Amino acid sequence: MTRYLVERHFEVGEAGMPEIGRRSRQTIEGNFPDITWEHSHVTVDDDSTVRTFCVYEAPSEELVREHANELGKHRIKAIYEIAGDVTPDDFPPVD
Repeated sequence: MTRYLVERHFEVGEAGMPEIGRRSRQTIEGNFPDITWEHSHVTVDDDSTVRTFCVYEAPSEELVREHANELGKHRIKAIYEIAGDVTPDDFPPVD
Protein backbone atom coordinates (compact mmCIF):
# COMPACT_ATOMS: atom_id res chain seq x y z
CA MET A 1 0.00 0.00 0.00
CA THR A 2 1.16 3.55 -0.66
CA ARG A 3 2.69 5.66 2.11
CA TYR A 4 2.29 9.44 2.39
CA LEU A 5 4.03 12.22 4.28
CA VAL A 6 1.50 14.88 5.29
CA GLU A 7 2.62 18.35 6.40
CA ARG A 8 -0.03 20.11 8.49
CA HIS A 9 -0.30 23.54 10.11
CA PHE A 10 -2.59 23.55 13.12
CA GLU A 11 -4.97 26.19 14.46
CA VAL A 12 -4.36 25.04 18.05
CA GLY A 13 -1.29 25.45 20.22
CA GLU A 14 0.96 22.77 21.60
CA ALA A 15 -1.32 22.23 24.63
CA GLY A 16 -4.22 21.33 22.31
CA MET A 17 -2.34 18.65 20.39
CA PRO A 18 -3.06 15.64 22.65
CA GLU A 19 -6.78 16.06 21.97
CA ILE A 20 -6.09 16.38 18.23
CA GLY A 21 -4.05 13.16 18.34
CA ARG A 22 -6.84 11.30 20.12
CA ARG A 23 -9.43 12.59 17.65
CA SER A 24 -7.21 11.62 14.72
CA ARG A 25 -6.84 8.08 16.03
CA GLN A 26 -10.56 7.75 16.78
CA THR A 27 -11.46 9.08 13.33
CA ILE A 28 -9.15 6.59 11.63
CA GLU A 29 -10.34 3.65 13.72
CA GLY A 30 -14.02 4.56 13.33
CA ASN A 31 -14.26 5.89 9.79
CA PHE A 32 -11.06 5.11 7.90
CA PRO A 33 -9.98 1.54 8.71
CA ASP A 34 -7.93 1.38 5.49
CA ILE A 35 -5.57 4.09 6.81
CA THR A 36 -2.66 3.31 9.11
CA TRP A 37 -1.12 6.21 11.04
CA GLU A 38 2.53 5.18 11.40
CA HIS A 39 3.96 8.15 13.29
CA SER A 40 4.23 11.93 13.40
CA HIS A 41 6.96 14.50 14.00
CA VAL A 42 5.70 17.63 15.78
CA THR A 43 7.38 21.04 15.57
CA VAL A 44 6.49 24.35 17.18
CA ASP A 45 7.54 27.52 15.35
CA ASP A 46 8.73 30.70 17.07
CA ASP A 47 5.20 32.10 16.71
CA SER A 48 3.80 28.99 18.50
CA THR A 49 2.36 27.55 15.28
CA VAL A 50 2.25 23.76 15.55
CA ARG A 51 3.23 21.78 12.47
CA THR A 52 3.17 18.05 12.07
CA PHE A 53 4.82 15.79 9.55
CA CYS A 54 2.77 12.58 9.63
CA VAL A 55 3.39 9.29 7.88
CA TYR A 56 0.32 7.35 6.79
CA GLU A 57 -0.24 4.19 4.83
CA ALA A 58 -3.40 4.53 2.74
CA PRO A 59 -4.95 3.32 -0.50
CA SER A 60 -5.10 6.89 -1.90
CA GLU A 61 -4.20 10.51 -1.25
CA GLU A 62 -7.90 11.30 -1.50
CA LEU A 63 -8.63 9.11 1.53
CA VAL A 64 -5.88 10.87 3.51
CA ARG A 65 -7.48 14.21 2.62
CA GLU A 66 -10.93 12.95 3.68
CA HIS A 67 -9.52 12.00 7.06
CA ALA A 68 -7.91 15.46 7.36
CA ASN A 69 -11.21 17.16 6.54
CA GLU A 70 -12.99 15.21 9.28
CA LEU A 71 -10.21 15.96 11.77
CA GLY A 72 -10.37 19.73 11.20
CA LYS A 73 -8.47 22.47 13.10
CA HIS A 74 -5.63 22.49 10.57
CA ARG A 75 -4.73 22.96 6.96
CA ILE A 76 -2.66 20.65 4.83
CA LYS A 77 0.46 22.37 3.53
CA ALA A 78 1.52 19.41 1.37
CA ILE A 79 1.13 15.67 0.82
CA TYR A 80 4.01 13.69 -0.62
CA GLU A 81 3.97 10.09 -1.78
CA ILE A 82 6.88 8.31 -0.09
CA ALA A 83 9.14 6.55 -2.58
CA GLY A 84 11.19 4.76 0.08
CA ASP A 85 13.11 5.04 3.33
CA VAL A 86 16.83 5.13 4.04
CA THR A 87 18.94 5.24 7.19
CA PRO A 88 22.65 5.90 7.74
CA ASP A 89 23.11 2.12 7.83
CA ASP A 90 22.21 2.08 4.13
CA PHE A 91 25.40 4.06 3.42
CA PRO A 92 28.35 2.32 5.03
CA PRO A 93 31.62 4.22 5.17
CA VAL A 94 34.01 3.72 2.29
CA ASP A 95 37.32 2.24 3.38
